[in-house]
Parts: sequence; structure tokens; C-alpha cells
Amino acid sequence: MSIIKNIFSKKDKLIKNYADFWLWFEDNEKVFHSVVKNRGDVEKEFFDKLSPKLAEIKNGYFYLTGMCDDNTVELIFSADGYTENVVFVEELVASAPNIAGWKFTALKPPMPNIENITIEMGGFKFDAKNMFFYSNEIEECPDEIDICIIHNDMTNDNKDTIANGVFVFLDNYLGELDFLNNIDNWNVISKENAEKELIPITKLQAFLTWRQKEFVEKYEDVRYNTDQDSYSVFESTLDNGNNVIALINTKLIHWDGHASHPWIAIMTIRYDGTDNNGMPYREDYQIMDGIEDEMMSYLIDKDGYLKIGRETGDNAREIFFVCKDFRKPSKVFYEIVCKYGSRFEIKFDIYKDKYWRTFNRFCL
Repeated sequence: MSIIKNIFSKKDKLIKNYADFWLWFEDNEKVFHSVVKNRGDVEKEFFDKLSPKLAEIKNGYFYLTGMCDDNTVELIFSADGYTENVVFVEELVASAPNIAGWKFTALKPPMPNIENITIEMGGFKFDAKNMFFYSNEIEECPDEIDICIIHNDMTNDNKDTIANGVFVFLDNYLGELDFLNNIDNWNVISKENAEKELIPITKLQAFLTWRQKEFVEKYEDVRYNTDQDSYSVFESTLDNGNNVIALINTKLIHWDGHASHPWIAIMTIRYDGTDNNGMPYREDYQIMDGIEDEMMSYLIDKDGYLKIGRETGDNAREIFFVCKDFRKPSKVFYEIVCKYGSRFEIKFDIYKDKYWRTFNRFCL
């Protein structure tokens, strides 16, 4: 009786890394394969088991599945628009073993034959027949790719629903990574509000490929000389009486090569400065300085990671970087969160801002 009890009380091994996850997946893949192939309850019999195992590695994995031929199940892992999760999705799939009957894909790929595909959401259709685009040229920001999407059924009453549908359409049409990399800003408008000639949405991919090729050729060899660095101190007092002090590389901010480092990476560390006008006490100050030094030891300027500076006050420190790519900062920042998360509340954000508007408040 004790043997039976031990068998049924046995718990799954905790997933600590990619290798552990794939060992678990291999132990269950035949059941998962059958559920998808035979159109069973995929949510209950597959995803409800997959989700907690992925969460043991890290939060932020999304996924979808289906048959890519009669015998092969494709499992696509997605970052769902979260830039900081892309590298972890790519790493997970890169570590996948070869399993007969399975195809693992990192990030949603571009959708072929878009002319023959329709997406339906919220009672509206999104396809090549009812969607168009044009590009806005911004004189002071010539490298920014700003796109207007026109949907024939767009009105003020349904704009949120249409915008959500357009996002899903673009994410599938362009592919997750190209959508993230190749469009800086996009907006959905009605046909009545269009200010330029409408271009069929089927030509958007080719347009973006051309613009991105131009951009890469223009900036791939651009480097900033850190010997020029010059820092300025900014001080202010907030309405609540708390002090804020920023140390900013003003020489870098006025550099004319902003677009070569289009990714902004900001880490926010919250501390308790309640009885110190919002400023950190010495111990916290020293630990945060150590965190900053640790980040800089990995995010090296010659590799395309430049520190703009930091702002401290009102119970938080923000550390600012501008980057050529988002993958390494995602990993470094996440490791900092894991290492120091028990000491401070730490969050980070990584997003595209080719002209560094984020730091306009520091421009003298």
C-alpha cells in the first residue's frame, strides 16, 4: 500500500532551466501530439500543463499550436509584443531537441500568401481587400518609420476593436520579429481621415524591408567615442518635497548618431527613502552603485551599449542605457532582477526610441 501511495504522490521535478523543460516535454510529447492531431481539448490537455512548466523557467512565454502537415505538430513560442522576452523565447527554441512529429518555432513567422488570408476579430474582417497604408515622412526624424494603417470599416465607435485587429494582422503578416524591428510608430485611421494616397497592405512588407536595409547600411558602422563623455548634474524638488538628482552624459545626449542606438533600456530600482526626502540611505546607495557597475561590466560601450546616466529621488533610481540591440540588455537586466529582487523592487523596460525623446528633459 505504501508503494502505491508513493507512486501517486510523486511530484514533477522542478524546472530550473531549458534542459529540464525539454526533458519534461519529451516525457509528455506523445500525449500532447495526440491531443493536437486529433483536435482534442488543447487548452485543457496541453496548454494547462505547458503553462506552469514554462513559468518555472520564467514568466512571459506565450504559445500557439496546430498541424503543419498530416503528422507534424508546430508549437510556436511568442513574446506577444514584449521586447524584453524575445531573447528568452529564442533561447528556449534553440535548446529544443529533435523530436519526431514536432516543429518548434521561435516567434510568429511572416504569414505567406497574405492575399488569400482573412483574420476575423470582434465581428470585423482584416485582409488584403479592406486594409491599406501610407508612410509619414518626419523631416526632423528622417530615419523613423511612421505608418498609417487604413481599415475600410474604421469609425470613432469601433476604433479600439479595429486597432486590436490590425495589431494581430500585422503581427501575423509581418512576423513577430520584423514587426518589432521595422516599424517605429503605427496608427490606425479611417479612410476619410487619410492624407495621402492609399497603398495596398500587401506592399507593406516590401516597403519595410527596403527602409530597414537603408537604415542598417547607414548606421551599422557608426560608433560613439566615449573619450568625449561629459556629465552634468540636474537637481530638482518635486511638489511633495522630495529631492531628485540626475547625473547625465550630456555630451552623449547631443551626439548626432542617436538612431544608431535605437533601443532604450531603463532599469528602475525602488528603495525606502521615506524619512530622507525620498533619497536612499548610504547602504542602499552603495548597493545600487554596485548594481550599476555590474551592469556596465556586461553592457560595454564598444559592443553598442551606452549609458546615458541615472536619476535618483522620490524613492527610486532609474538607470538609462541606449543600445544597438535589445537582446543582451534583456538578459543582463533580468539577471539583475533575479539577483537583487529580494532586496529591492526592480523593474525594467526596453523599447525603441530612435531619436531619444525619452531624454528631452535633460537637453539644455
